[in-house]
Amino acid sequence: MTHSFKKVFILILVILSSRLYAETPEPLSLSTALSRAVQDNPGLAEMKARSEAMAQIPSQVGSLPDPVISFNALNLPVDSFDTAQENMTQMQGGISQAIPFPGKLALREQAASFEAEAAAFDVVEVRWRLLRDVKRLWWTLVYLDKALSIIRINQDLLRQFVEIAQTKYEVGEGLQQDVLLAQLELSKLFDNELKLIGARENTQAQLNALLNQAADTPVKIASPIDETLPVLLAENELYQQAESYRALLASRRKKIDAAQRRVALAKKDYYPDFKVGAYYGGRDNTLSGRTRADFMSMRLSMTVPLYFSTKQDKALAQRRQELIQRKYALQDEWNRVREDISKAVSDFRQSKNQSVLFKSGIIPQARQTVASMLSGYQVDKVDFLNLVRSQITLYNYEIQYWKVLTAANQALAQLTAMIGKEDIYE
Repeated sequence: MTHSFKKVFILILVILSSRLYAETPEPLSLSTALSRAVQDNPGLAEMKARSEAMAQIPSQVGSLPDPVISFNALNLPVDSFDTAQENMTQMQGGISQAIPFPGKLALREQAASFEAEAAAFDVVEVRWRLLRDVKRLWWTLVYLDKALSIIRINQDLLRQFVEIAQTKYEVGEGLQQDVLLAQLELSKLFDNELKLIGARENTQAQLNALLNQAADTPVKIASPIDETLPVLLAENELYQQAESYRALLASRRKKIDAAQRRVALAKKDYYPDFKVGAYYGGRDNTLSGRTRADFMSMRLSMTVPLYFSTKQDKALAQRRQELIQRKYALQDEWNRVREDISKAVSDFRQSKNQSVLFKSGIIPQARQTVASMLSGYQVDKVDFLNLVRSQITLYNYEIQYWKVLTAANQALAQLTAMIGKEDIYE
């Protein structure tokens, strides 16, 4: 290895080490990451607060309006403001109560209750999406860490190749171009390492955001990594599970129920609302010299839906269209759910099959090829270019294995979020 190349290599190692190993955090398992996200994520906490706020609405809209207490001075003469001057002068106190047409309050409360239940299901939906995102990012970090580890192993091997090529060149049994080729491939690995470190820092920042941590908080993935992949249920069974468990679909159904109650309420608005009141009027006897009886008044009033063609008819038509809109929204969401499930199942099966192929077939064969090439090169039966190419090919296959394994687990995360249930395996 040339002196200048050694200096560059040492400088790169110092930079990478300072970025990656400045801190040694506690290993983060997937289960720990998920529990932290559920406990600390502000977006999920926001949805919970919204749901709890909406749960307070039904009893409010289902209660009668507050009664009104009034105090009045009736028939008070303006020339003297004397309460004993005129027989009809009285000081009056009373209470009145507005009463909606029977059934309206119940329908309002039911509509609000269904909306509150929909909001509670929305919290569950947000939770599943949060879990999905945490799983995706955690597995991305797994892939990046494995890729970095593989790169470093290959860097060590290529350095050995450089030394072998350098030794053979110095004794006149090799070519200088072999040395330069190995150094070039080693530099490419350094370049890939820098890119992967940048990608890891970005992914780490995204995961920290979901865990409500500072973006630069170091994240170390716990090991060992479980590489087993399950066998999924049939797609039709997954559809049935989603229909029963998916919170988003349940939320849409509750909103349909609320819309149906609002249609019924709009029909009730064709009927009058009432207002009843009772009032007591006391008269002043101090100056008249005679006793005068106090007065008691009762009042009943009602609204008259006189302009029903421009108010009630339009309101009913509006509520009916809102009901239709929510039914279509449910159907559209159900179609999208099935599409997402099918896509996730396809992605999972493809990635699973690829991971099995890489692990059981391609990678062992590539390792045997590298070992054979190295033995052949040492006895001058294989040229250096083919040796390097075989090692780079093995490196690519090993990284590809972790990439497809990560993709399979990310597809599982998507699938469980689309169904709203973890147990979706045979």
